[in-house]
Amino acid sequence: MKEMLNVGLSEAKRKKVADGLIKLLANNSVLYLKTHNFHWNVVGPMFQPLHSVFEAQYIDLWNAGDTIAERVRALGFHVPASYADFAKLSKINEVVGTRQVKAKNMINQLEHDNEVMVRLARELLAETEEADDQVSVDLLSERMEVHEKNAWMLRSFLE
Repeated sequence: MKEMLNVGLSEAKRKKVADGLIKLLANNSVLYLKTHNFHWNVVGPMFQPLHSVFEAQYIDLWNAGDTIAERVRALGFHVPASYADFAKLSKINEVVGTRQVKAKNMINQLEHDNEVMVRLARELLAETEEADDQVSVDLLSERMEVHEKNAWMLRSFLE
């Protein structure tokens, strides 16, 4: 007989947090693809530093995706894992093709998208605190810190 999940949070609280984390995961996944795309396709005088910054950011996003998805599973829910699902849930727009995207525009887009991630995590943080899910609160706080730093570093290229 299957044992009921009992981690001290009601199913309703776990579901609310998991739904929010799935939205965060969707945005993270779209941002991962976009950042990796820009890493591959950046050109111009800022090539080397941007190539390196984009690489560090997409590696972090890749690892964060796994952490977020595993948290959803630990809460007892399944994780949608198709790009179609992610695109429906994401506030971040993907870029199709990059010939027309200049390095400065890449920086602007990624700065904006990292700020979207901060705002989304901040919104979810309040709901997660209400649910008394400290593990997910810590995850969201960490993601806010990373994305705030990423946005700042990207802005610094434009000053």
